[in-house]
Amino acid sequence: MAYQALYRVWRSQRFDDLVGQEAITKTLKNAIQQQKTSHAYLFTGPRGTGKTSAAKIFAKAINCPNSVDGEPCNKCEMCRSITEGRQEDVIEIDAASNNGVEEIRFIRDRANYAPTAASYKVYIIDEVHMLSTGAFNALLKTLEEPKEHVIFVLATTEPHKIPATIISRTQRFDFKRIGVPAIIGRMAYILGESNQPYEEQALSVIARAAEGGMRDALSILDQAISFSNETITLADALAVTGSLTTEMMDAFIGACLQQNVSGALEILENILAEGKEARRLTEDLLLYCRDVLIYQQAPQLLEARAAYLTDTFKQLAEATASERLYAMIKILSETQNEIRFTNHANVYLEVATVKLATPQTPSEMPTSSQPPISAVQPADQAELASLKQQLQQLQTEIQQIKANPTEKMEHKTTPKKTVSSYRVPTERVYQVLSEATKDHLINVKNVWEDLLMALPVTQRAMLKASEPMAAGPNSMLVTFDYEIVCQRADSNEELRLNMQNSLSMMVKDYTPEFVFITRESWPRLRQAFLSQHHDRPEATKEIGTEDEIVIPEETNEVVEQAKSLFGDLVTIKKD
Repeated sequence: MAYQALYRVWRSQRFDDLVGQEAITKTLKNAIQQQKTSHAYLFTGPRGTGKTSAAKIFAKAINCPNSVDGEPCNKCEMCRSITEGRQEDVIEIDAASNNGVEEIRFIRDRANYAPTAASYKVYIIDEVHMLSTGAFNALLKTLEEPKEHVIFVLATTEPHKIPATIISRTQRFDFKRIGVPAIIGRMAYILGESNQPYEEQALSVIARAAEGGMRDALSILDQAISFSNETITLADALAVTGSLTTEMMDAFIGACLQQNVSGALEILENILAEGKEARRLTEDLLLYCRDVLIYQQAPQLLEARAAYLTDTFKQLAEATASERLYAMIKILSETQNEIRFTNHANVYLEVATVKLATPQTPSEMPTSSQPPISAVQPADQAELASLKQQLQQLQTEIQQIKANPTEKMEHKTTPKKTVSSYRVPTERVYQVLSEATKDHLINVKNVWEDLLMALPVTQRAMLKASEPMAAGPNSMLVTFDYEIVCQRADSNEELRLNMQNSLSMMVKDYTPEFVFITRESWPRLRQAFLSQHHDRPEATKEIGTEDEIVIPEETNEVVEQAKSLFGDLVTIKKD
């Protein structure tokens, strides 16, 4: 017989064989024992965590005549036929290649017929998120009015792509990533049953590289067996996974902590010359810094790997400040995210190395005029307390100015210009105001809260401090309380697309272009627009600027200043 991969030979055949999913397996076993199974299940989670295996075990257990405690016997003809894939009543479908309406209609028609040999017809639809919209609609009717003898098991790695109407008609089980100890235990069991010698350190490296997927771990283990000479060694595992040795990481991080930029870059070049993959290298360095930090704070958590911790590692942990490690972890995390979207990963790694070895920049480490908190002397602490008090007073004054802007004007002769890094799109703002109508604005404000709730959590948080100020048939103006949030929103194309899609469903066929500005720039832009269109009083009413700003007449200087700021909106009243 041809050689079979380990993940196929050792595929779980019982619920108890599934690693790291105890809560899910216990729930399914109890449901089978108590005969309280649902007509549809949704298994979600990362790749290689046991979704499809659990679906097949469930199909066997519910149809097995010799089932004990919710587990299939795996010996009867029914169990064997399902395991071998020749049972006609258990149908496994790959939605990636069968994602059309006709395929789902065929399944729906077949579901009307009773099973031939099994007690239940079980349809396992893998990667169900690949189905088209029409296919989902065709499946929806079957899930709404299921037959008694039919069970659907939907499996996917991307549940967010499945319509809510489908999810609401299923029992959802979220498979989690499998922990490193559990993966190591399973691999050790398989190697023991196969009489394959190995080093424990090698299994640890493979388990980390698998990123929580048992199938990935067994695939890497398969490669390590083929690569090794009888015994799977640590060197074999490092070569197969592209991971770094502890000595390499000791040398690299040590050079960075010693601020030896050229030495760190040279070590990086040697590592890359050995063929190490950039993403794996960054992840290993990130975990190394994490381990140093944990060893400082809670060394008992690394007792299981105490034999692998070198003397250099322990010395670095003792000599390095926690703040420095926080900065290094932040740099590596940002680099890891940047590498995902580039074809020049080595460039980002070299830049990150320079950053790691030169931590004196203001964004990463304190300067000589700003010593670390741990080095602050009593005299400095008193000065720090004084600065905090001054900052609190300034914040209080700012709040008062915002609450009573006219009062503060009495004491100011020259308005200060605020420095802003966000470039206000003045022409686009004027274009929105030129076509804005009160009806459009009212319609938008009526559904604004519903629009926020329809967005993903991160986008909803971004728009929390925003408000629609003007709206027309083709465009809409939104103000933000904070400039940095306005900048992020303006550069987020996905946010604009989601807002347009949601708004088009709430206000029929309304998909405006969005213009984002800061709230503080709104009065100035509105006044400038009204000054240019003073011959159009209807424009003033439409965008809500008919309210007059009243300034008491104090001195001619203040009056003139108010006029220069607010123009024709100022009404002078004598007390």
